[in-house]
Amino acid sequence: MSELITKRYEFVYLFDVENGNPNGDPDAGNMPRIDAETSHGIVTDVCLKRKVRNCVDIIQGNKKGYEKGYQIYVREKGILTNEQKKSYIALEEKGIKNPSIEQAQSWMCMNFFDVRTFGAVMSLKEFNCGQVRGPVQFNFARSIDPVTPVELSITRMAVATQKEADAQKGDNRTMGKKNIIHYGLYRSEGYISAHLAEKTGFTEKDLELLWDSLINMWDHDHSAARGKMNARKLFVFEHEGKLGNAPAHKLFDLVDVKQKDLNGIPARAFKDYEVVIDKEKLPSGVNLLEKL
Repeated sequence: MSELITKRYEFVYLFDVENGNPNGDPDAGNMPRIDAETSHGIVTDVCLKRKVRNCVDIIQGNKKGYEKGYQIYVREKGILTNEQKKSYIALEEKGIKNPSIEQAQSWMCMNFFDVRTFGAVMSLKEFNCGQVRGPVQFNFARSIDPVTPVELSITRMAVATQKEADAQKGDNRTMGKKNIIHYGLYRSEGYISAHLAEKTGFTEKDLELLWDSLINMWDHDHSAARGKMNARKLFVFEHEGKLGNAPAHKLFDLVDVKQKDLNGIPARAFKDYEVVIDKEKLPSGVNLLEKL
């Protein structure tokens, strides 16, 4: 069995979108999320975790049955009570009558990758499994430069029903909208706690699966709405031990991402940016790993 992680980590993750909507806001007609004061684009931590979950689910789904410990608790269209019920059934089959919340919670951490990674609120009325604080957390991703959401009109050359066709009098074109930004480079930062990993059972194998998912998840998430999205850089700061050797914000400040001089032309590709790491200021006891 893989060993628990024994070191603290922070990471900086860069990804971009071209002619797509990286994270629509349902309260704003599904327009790309932006900071209303600065017009910088935003992608929520919940969105990023969703992509990681989906990627892990795809990786496991390609095997002959899920590998033990790598089910996904918060699946799309899932029913959480049904997932939590599994813990009570499994424990009772082992002869544990009326399992405690702590026992059910431990079973959930052991069997669901996303529970022991991100944590979960599982304190439902039925099959209560309590709450778990996960060792892996993301900040909101934020675009390096301001972005401009654009609403495009699109045409569908068909209608859904005969009634619509009769109303159109033979012209079956219908109009719709598509919300995009032409280009945005986003930066997210994250944290991994070895102390919390001890409580949930987060292992070295889980850690490698997390890195693989961040690198590959956009390749399994293409859609007409999201356009062209790619992982661009993943910088990992590895500390010597659990407590760490430097504050996270000082490590994040070592990674500088800025637009090149384009003579006033807006950036439209990753090559329009420069990524600089001040390695000379890397604190003692911290190792920089470039995963991508």
